[in-house]
Amino acid sequence: MLEKILGALLPAVITILLGYFAARHHDFEQKEVPTLNRMVMGYALPLSLFVGVVSAGRAELLADMPLAIILAIAIIGMYWAIFLLARFGLRYSAGLSALAALTASAPSTAFVGSAVLGYLYGAKADIPVAIGSIIIVLALVPVTLIVLSLETNARPAHRRGQPAAASGPQAQPQDPDIVGKILGALKQPLVWLPLLGFVMVLVDVEVPQVAENSLLLLGHASAGVALFSSGIILAGYKVVVNGPVLFLVFVKNILQPALVLGGMLWFGYTNPILGEAVLTSALPVVVLAVMLSVQYHVAARETASALLLSTVGSLITMSAFIWFLL
Repeated sequence: MLEKILGALLPAVITILLGYFAARHHDFEQKEVPTLNRMVMGYALPLSLFVGVVSAGRAELLADMPLAIILAIAIIGMYWAIFLLARFGLRYSAGLSALAALTASAPSTAFVGSAVLGYLYGAKADIPVAIGSIIIVLALVPVTLIVLSLETNARPAHRRGQPAAASGPQAQPQDPDIVGKILGALKQPLVWLPLLGFVMVLVDVEVPQVAENSLLLLGHASAGVALFSSGIILAGYKVVVNGPVLFLVFVKNILQPALVLGGMLWFGYTNPILGEAVLTSALPVVVLAVMLSVQYHVAARETASALLLSTVGSLITMSAFIWFLL
């Protein structure tokens, strides 16, 4: 059992630490992170998600509709619960609330899921990984991008990295173009490419194997580069261990999968769907949250700290869920 747990989770932890030590050794600098992020979010990750969706096939996706419904309720429900708590209970800004919600609700299916679930379930892991990625990309990412974009537009110019003089007494805040921001978010490859794959699966359009293999050459780099980049980000900050960070890690690593486990047992579900749903929701914080926090300059240190604590902590929390389920 210990070998299974370490084999599933240790590669992600080691990759983050490699990025951390590479930055501390001055092989990489913080100014290089945006370049790595653009490569992952603009090319590698969208291609990886696209291939993951189209390779699942319509029959497999339709057969696993109960799993899709369970994961959608768990992920989307937790996102909005944390967003509303942060926005109206804790009075956080809309952008920070959306980022906190993404951190607490979205499992790292695209980055860690393939390695962890693939190690445990083999080829069958493609389905929960694809379903989880579709839910995150289609339901959470557009909302988070739109909220962050609108907040960035409304933020004073000197806080967006522009000269402070532009925000003097004569400067008037511009009304955010909500429709433009929505369209801008939907135009990002991270959103439309997996959506295209989902539509192709529904209409039963097959992608030739040679095309899938060609796209995956870069797609396979997404998880490793994203985790490595997160390590570089961590090297630029002191790890923050405070109440909000620990709360988000607790929700992601323990509360969300525990609710999924309790709910599914209540309704009489058993393995393999029980294990697939619980372990998918128990995956650590999605690396995408850190990338967005850096891109939009919102709580980057806290989000990176949550990622590290969640990933390292998953060695314990996922071990407990694996021991209970397998």
